Amino acid sequence: MGDVARLAGVSIKTVSRVVNDEPGVHPATAARVVACIEQLGFRRHLGARDLRRGSSSKTIGLVLEDVANPFSSVLTRAVEEAARARGWHVLTGSSDAQPSRERELAVEFCARRVDGLLVVPAGGQHGYLAAEMRTGTPVVFLDRPAGDVVADTVLVDNAGGTAAAVRHLHAHGHRRIAFLGDAPQIFTAAERLRGFREGCARAGLGWDDELVVMGPHDAPGAARALARVCGGERPATAVIAGNNRITVHVLRALAGAAARPALVGFDDFELADLVDPPVTVLAHDTAAMGRAAMELLFARLDGDSGPPRRVVLPVRLVPRGSGELPCR
Repeated sequence: MGDVARLAGVSIKTVSRVVNDEPGVHPATAARVVACIEQLGFRRHLGARDLRRGSSSKTIGLVLEDVANPFSSVLTRAVEEAARARGWHVLTGSSDAQPSRERELAVEFCARRVDGLLVVPAGGQHGYLAAEMRTGTPVVFLDRPAGDVVADTVLVDNAGGTAAAVRHLHAHGHRRIAFLGDAPQIFTAAERLRGFREGCARAGLGWDDELVVMGPHDAPGAARALARVCGGERPATAVIAGNNRITVHVLRALAGAAARPALVGFDDFELADLVDPPVTVLAHDTAAMGRAAMELLFARLDGDSGPPRRVVLPVRLVPRGSGELPCR
């Protein structure tokens, strides 16, 4: 401000009034001060301003698993739109499914004085956030619950979804149904496996460990898993893929195959309705998850001190063709 004041020929107090939009400065003088600020290339340090005033930074930290995943991109867009509607901003980072990276990002965002934090957990230990939460920084967990702290959480009905998929395939004559899931230590994968078990039990289908292969799956791994469950003397006639990536890997493995098992994929994905046959999916509204998380976060920022809430969003089965193939 001293440099600007000298160049503009005014007092430091006048510069302060201009940059803080305070009254009492002649318009011509204010215009001269602004021109000098531009000439010198100075910008406001908003973080320093907030520290001095003790005010809100109007920023939210969002820790994702992988920003390149379509799920993450839709979630980010919903969070940004909700933030923008209130004049706030979002800082985003990918944990790459590594608990250490998740912690690093969350701590870094808090060090930058974000007003709230949204986390898609990569690990099961979140005690490192307890101090921030005690001092008033609200934290909302998405897609998976926190491991060792109690906080607001937004989930989807994972178990109900896979149980519905089993029921749907059973109604189309399938009795040998396989499940290809993600790593079982992941909450969503474990819940989807639980729903598969419950769905099989309700349908009166005997449990067969040979029909379940848990990941993580890359393209070659998914192809091997598919060959395992669909080979042998009693092959699976239908497959439930545990997430959108596994579904895509399965589709690649089935390309050109003369005979295909029926397929239901968990999570919708782009072009799922254009492959042959179109892919039947268990769909949930990822954008609604982002909006629900922001509603919880802003409620806390607005003074809600009630007990932690757990929101579970519904899953719906979208029949398109692959999940309606009859049992051969």
